[in-house]
Amino acid sequence: MAGIRKRRKPLLLSHTRPPLTHKTPILSSQATRSSIRKHHVLQKQLQAAVLNGDSVLKERLQAQLEASGGLQRYQEASIQGQSSERGGDSSKVLMEWITENASQYRRHGTAQHAKLRMLEVGALKVDNACSRSGIFTVTRIDLHSQHPDIQMQDFMEMPVPSPGTLAEDGFDVVSLSLVVNYLGDPFSRGEMLKRVSSFLRTTRETSKDEARSAFPALFLVLPASCVTNSRYLDEERLEGIMITLGYVQARRKLSQKL
Repeated sequence: MAGIRKRRKPLLLSHTRPPLTHKTPILSSQATRSSIRKHHVLQKQLQAAVLNGDSVLKERLQAQLEASGGLQRYQEASIQGQSSERGGDSSKVLMEWITENASQYRRHGTAQHAKLRMLEVGALKVDNACSRSGIFTVTRIDLHSQHPDIQMQDFMEMPVPSPGTLAEDGFDVVSLSLVVNYLGDPFSRGEMLKRVSSFLRTTRETSKDEARSAFPALFLVLPASCVTNSRYLDEERLEGIMITLGYVQARRKLSQKL
């Protein structure tokens, strides 16, 4: 990508999100899903061609991606797919899972810890369900920010809090929604998942409060096909990987809309 030299690490989804400079046409729900799925399929095939050293196929797939609107079209479809008219973004699911605890948190929260800290990687919007809940102080990052409240930052280069500052600079929740699947190779995906734990606060003294006992947590969202239509990964293997990294699955949801 122009302007980036000798990068050792693969690009994040955020690296490839150009700022919107024109009025975006409204897509139907079906067109939105089709555009997103088509982009993922072509991107996956392109990554395979690169790994196999097939330059001819690589050029052909790049041409197909460009003809279909490329990353610009993918980003526009993603933003429209998160609109309230389409059912909202994936953070709505997270809020549904913690609604009961969240209400208790509102009643018993202290002035010292008024809100939980959340890091949203690859953020597109600033008014999603978690942002509106009043429960979280949200830090949003993306390489190509489209809003003043979204910081331009690559998660893989984001400074890791030191043990001495983790309590203040760490997060209770890290959200990786449709980010890991966009990395170009399995090693990089694993490195991203492993890196998340360095940003999560340890269980706090207030953890006996039921509202806080669910944290720290990782909110991981992947396309359903990553675990239902892959030769290399299924839900059991994914859970095994996460257990190895120190995680325990608290909730899961499989949606054909994703």
